[in-house]
Amino acid sequence: MNAIEKRIEELYRYNPDVAAPLDLTKFWNRTIKEAKECPCVGVRVQTETPFPAMDVYHVTYEGYDNTPLKGWYIVPKFTMERSLPCVVLFHGYTGGKGYPEQYADWLMLGYAVFAVDVRGQGGETGNQMDSEYGMTKGWITQGILDKDTCYYKAVAVDAMKAIEWVASQLEIDASRIVVTGDSQGGGISLLAAAISDTPSIVVANIPNMCHMDFGLLNSTGSLTEAAEFLNRFPEHLNAVLTTLSYFDILHLADRIDIPVMMSVGLKDTVCMPETVFAAYNRISSEKILNIYPFTGHAVSGYQKRKVFEFLKMHL
Repeated sequence: MNAIEKRIEELYRYNPDVAAPLDLTKFWNRTIKEAKECPCVGVRVQTETPFPAMDVYHVTYEGYDNTPLKGWYIVPKFTMERSLPCVVLFHGYTGGKGYPEQYADWLMLGYAVFAVDVRGQGGETGNQMDSEYGMTKGWITQGILDKDTCYYKAVAVDAMKAIEWVASQLEIDASRIVVTGDSQGGGISLLAAAISDTPSIVVANIPNMCHMDFGLLNSTGSLTEAAEFLNRFPEHLNAVLTTLSYFDILHLADRIDIPVMMSVGLKDTVCMPETVFAAYNRISSEKILNIYPFTGHAVSGYQKRKVFEFLKMHL
């Protein structure tokens, strides 16, 4: 057995002894119920594009705390089909939904697209959440001392509302909705698959939000914001760990009951292999993990091709 095989074998056996909160199910049942009780409100406005084969709509829909969220809704122009599969895309940390033309490959695959901003980050969407305690740079530490004020709770409900909105569109077959993203987007996709019963497939490339206690100590990514918060306020360590545990895919993996594709780079220092494997190993539904021994925090063209093949096989 060579060193690469040994490393992978060890990771497949990795199962950290970290307990989930006792009221995890109660918390999520309440959060989901409250989200479903809020009406799904959204408006789409057709906009111009230089690509003649797509119809593009600029969407504003309401998320958690009525924050207006922005997205691109894109459908093939020349199709007569009114039951399209749809991919809901969540971007990486500090990014945004970008421009509609960058999603043309999905339309060539025969999919509609709903690419959304994550609140407060690098898109058009703001953030109306209150913050009663100080934050470090970025967004991760907003409300991090309590599960009900945590930024991740708002992001989770926002994702639910994005899926709910697009599932209601006339062009979309609500039984064929894929949630996907890279890094932060991968973590949100897994979270959405755990709390929403609408998606039929989840593709999470190099996902974050997995085994976050490990990431807090070792990652060079967004969790460094939480690490810096604890460096300033060490008395809040237990509160922060408790809050993050409610949104950790490690504890939500058993709620995922749809086919899953994930990817991991063994040289990734942001979404580290230990964190990805820890979550993947606890998923009990149909699943596949594409492992790239020499890749860091990146998604290759080869992986993107594997994603398309996976979706073609399942939808």
